[in-house]
Amino acid sequence: MTTAGHGIITLLSCTETGSSYQMTDSAITKKSKRSIWIPLLVLITLAACATAGYSYWRMQQEPSTAAAKAEPPPPPAPVFFPLDTFTVNLGDADRVLYVGITLRLKDEATRARLNDYLPEVRSRLLLLFSRQDASMLATDDGKQKLVDAIKQTLATPLVNGQPKQEVTDVLYTAFILR
Repeated sequence: MTTAGHGIITLLSCTETGSSYQMTDSAITKKSKRSIWIPLLVLITLAACATAGYSYWRMQQEPSTAAAKAEPPPPPAPVFFPLDTFTVNLGDADRVLYVGITLRLKDEATRARLNDYLPEVRSRLLLLFSRQDASMLATDDGKQKLVDAIKQTLATPLVNGQPKQEVTDVLYTAFILR
């Protein structure tokens, strides 16, 4: 049956019981299904738009952070300072140490300072080497202790008022113990 109201024609599925019309169960479920689908579709559309917007925003943010992470600053170039070999009489009778070393330094300024005061640097190292014991230098542990002693000896300022020298490593280029 059709009814007209305010210019809108509505189609209803109704049955007649007595003097009134009632909607059947199938008509009620069709109407309620239609009323559930519209808000559900609106929510799904909003969720899809929000997800797309967030994804776009996130992708715009990533290139700047990825570029910052991908390009760490290059490590500084190593600064080496080779020293002429040392030949030193050890504290033991008739024992001689022949050692060549290269210093790895923090920066070029330290290298310039060590070069300017090279006679004092060599004197400090000669005194240090002459105090060593041959039996201790024969072991790897003894050689490592000598490296630590060289770093400590050269760390003190060469002249009052100057900064400390930062020797990051001592590399042996020759080591003969007789």
